[in-house]
Amino acid sequence: MKRTLVISDIHGELEKFERLLETASYHPGEDQLILLGDYIDRGPNSKAVVDKAIQLKEEGAIVLKGNHDDMMEKAFEDENQIRRWLRNGGIQTLESYGYELPETADLDRLIAKMAPLKKTEKVEQHLTFFCNLGHYHETEDYIFVHGGVHPATPLSFTDPYLFMWIREEFHNGYNGKKKVVFGHTPTNSFHDSFDVYFGTNNIVGIDGGCVFGGRLNALELPGRKVYFVE
Repeated sequence: MKRTLVISDIHGELEKFERLLETASYHPGEDQLILLGDYIDRGPNSKAVVDKAIQLKEEGAIVLKGNHDDMMEKAFEDENQIRRWLRNGGIQTLESYGYELPETADLDRLIAKMAPLKKTEKVEQHLTFFCNLGHYHETEDYIFVHGGVHPATPLSFTDPYLFMWIREEFHNGYNGKKKVVFGHTPTNSFHDSFDVYFGTNNIVGIDGGCVFGGRLNALELPGRKVYFVE
């Protein structure tokens, strides 16, 4: 492999995702693509982004799980988890799968009419895909993960929930030798920019907040070149 390309937090933005792969001149046979999760929610084309992630995985990409992907999975398993998902972009995701939602701005009324969520064949396929995704990928020099790692806990003993959800404890407390490349927290939380954030404590944030008016980043390693689309 000539390069590693890392992308995170696509959030249903299929057009930006495909444009970014083109901008970075991604070639499956030559480059190692690593996707750090959050393929769905808030953006307009979640279903299509998951289909694209499945295709890319079949072509050799490493595809990890994000907290939004996990929220969708849990919402279809447990009625008590539906509210959390819908409040975080799940409504747009359901619409992308063709669900006809009641015309109401009242979340309680919407949940009452939708719960329990019924799985279509496509949803079933995608939930199975999410269920089988890993939570981190480790190489000689890097750890790739959606949210981060726990500063005091070995990877093999870490609760998967932390890999997807951890924030400040990782951002402020990590001091490991390997660089950790992560998404989950938009980079303008670290500096006054949606550009990739290279922390002084070996953390590298790449979530450019594309679904919040920012940009979708691709980090090229080992050269640290950044590609992006807005």
